[in-house]
Amino acid sequence: QVQLVESGGGLVQAGGSLRLSCAASGSIFRLSAMGWYRQAPGKQRELVAHITRDGSTNYADSVNGRFAISRDNAKNTGYLQMNSLKPEDTAVYYCNADVVRSDYYTSRNYWGQGTQVTVSS
Repeated sequence: QVQLVESGGGLVQAGGSLRLSCAASGSIFRLSAMGWYRQAPGKQRELVAHITRDGSTNYADSVNGRFAISRDNAKNTGYLQMNSLKPEDTAVYYCNADVVRSDYYTSRNYWGQGTQVTVSS
């Protein structure tokens, strides 16, 4: 079994920063692409940032260069650094990753349980 666990969410004031972590555990051979998504109340889940295993990144226009996605392949962990936070960033943030399992050599997609980020005005 493979599990993704997010941490680092919380309540911050506008202009503040948070750093989210996504730790993968279980029968993992390696992590492939990773991404962060968010879902605000009444809205569809949207892609925030994406990173390949080689480190190429892609961001949603809405984050305006304020966020930075990164990863530590040795630790099977991904990160999302969020700076200059706005109330519009309030949402549940989800980690997503493609994982090659050590017991079944096929890439499979997994989701974390989500972590709440609330930005006050």
